[in-house]
Amino acid sequence: MKKRLVEAFVVGVTLVGFSSAAAAEEAKEYYSSSEIEFVPSSDPTDPVDPENPDPENPVRPIDPTDPNGPNPGTQGPLSIDYASSFDFGKNRISNKDQVYFARAQKYQTGHEDSPNYVQISDNRGTNEGWTLTVEQPEQLTAATSTKNDVLTGAQISLSAPTVTSNSSSDTKPIAADNLVLIPGNAVVVTSAKAGTGSGLWLTSWGAVEEMEEPTEDGDMKKANVTKAVSLSIPGATPKDAVKYQTKLLWALTDVPGN
Repeated sequence: MKKRLVEAFVVGVTLVGFSSAAAAEEAKEYYSSSEIEFVPSSDPTDPVDPENPDPENPVRPIDPTDPNGPNPGTQGPLSIDYASSFDFGKNRISNKDQVYFARAQKYQTGHEDSPNYVQISDNRGTNEGWTLTVEQPEQLTAATSTKNDVLTGAQISLSAPTVTSNSSSDTKPIAADNLVLIPGNAVVVTSAKAGTGSGLWLTSWGAVEEMEEPTEDGDMKKANVTKAVSLSIPGATPKDAVKYQTKLLWALTDVPGN
């Protein structure tokens, strides 16, 4: 009996070994493929928060100079999605040199104020770079007829820029610091070298600060401003009790930065 049990065990092992070898001989390999292709996109990109640039959570900025809201962004795979308008508030006439600060960017949906900013999208998929400029075509001019209709010597300045994106790229476009807008002259705001700048990019200036300012009645009120966006006006410049305005022309070209 003991001899039969041993024989049965040996036979069983031999059969299992044969079965595994047969299975291994039958295993074959075959390759299939996966792929995806992208093309340039002309779909518009909504404005996003410059401090948290998430395209999945767009914002609705308010244009303080236009009750009908901001202009829509430009078309094409290389586009300007949004640029803040600068509101330097309502101020008392002064015969001293003065510097005024732009109100922080406000939004329609209860979103917290943010720095003023400009947003561009590069959805060309070519990594060729780009250059963003801004020009003040004319000096601040009275919106209604008045004697002193031009704010001679007034200058808008932009400083302390921050470039943000939802991109994981290690190389950012470069923003110019301490820009002074001279009527009729275009200046470079932000530029991306060849090989950089693809995707969503925002340039903002400074940080939101709360400050007190005098009202027409002599009281004080609080306002959120970005001091990095300023307007200087000489005390010697005559000023009438009217609103003064000017346009800012933002231009985005496919010329790569240096």
